[in-house]
Amino acid sequence: MSDDAEQQAEEIEVLKSIYEGDENFKQVDSTTYQYKYIDGDKSFILEIKWGPTYPTEKPNFNLNIFYNQSLLPQVKEKITNIVDTEAEQWLGCAMTYTLFECLKEKVAEVLADQTEEVVVSSRVEKLVIDDQADQVKKPQEKKEQLTKAQKRRAWDKAEIGRAGEKPRGWDWVDIVKHLSQAPHQPSS
Repeated sequence: MSDDAEQQAEEIEVLKSIYEGDENFKQVDSTTYQYKYIDGDKSFILEIKWGPTYPTEKPNFNLNIFYNQSLLPQVKEKITNIVDTEAEQWLGCAMTYTLFECLKEKVAEVLADQTEEVVVSSRVEKLVIDDQADQVKKPQEKKEQLTKAQKRRAWDKAEIGRAGEKPRGWDWVDIVKHLSQAPHQPSS
């Protein structure tokens, strides 16, 4: 087992023991960890993924997850810079816990640039677009429920036609019906 793999195995045990019961910590797989940072009504998730040579090399930092979709680009950049600078100092050592904790101390500072007006205005624009789409749609007309007698009368009117003409063959004799009514002649 290589030195990096041994350090990774030890760090996994340490992270599990430290963050046991912490709802903000999540182990996605054996090399990917997430931590949710909350400051009032603002929050984001930092994902750290170890490479095969971690901790000799820096891990990868991911903020491009669905939960962070409303995070401003300058806030994401600020978070990445803080974590990247801290990771440079800890190369060769287990650093996931240190990176998570370093960012915990600076959450309020980082999220200060995340203005609610921007988030609210982007949501309002989406609502306006949705409202315009609703205006284009015509309200569905409620169909009138007809009784059987009304349906029969409508059918009879449709057979006559709009000009008062009866359809071709309306007065034709039903041959089978006619023959069944004729008296039978005995054959001799």
